[in-house]
Amino acid sequence: MKINVTFDMTPDEFRQVLGLPDVKTLQQEIFNQMVEKMQAGEEGYDPLSLYQPMMKEGMNAMGQFQEMMFSMMSGTKSDKSDS
Repeated sequence: MKINVTFDMTPDEFRQVLGLPDVKTLQQEIFNQMVEKMQAGEEGYDPLSLYQPMMKEGMNAMGQFQEMMFSMMSGTKSDKSDS
């Protein structure tokens, strides 16, 4: 038996249904800060420095997810203790 369900939603509506946060204002603030610093010609300004904290956390989360999936596939438990 095969059942197909179709939802006609906008991305914003889908995000709300899943309970995901609206990060549009955060993204706009970060973009505005980048534009201000670029226009001011701030010496030594690195646009990547604004995203660095978020990127590090994202990469850590991805690594932890991969470790979990590998341990589930191999049937072993991770040696690391969760804190």
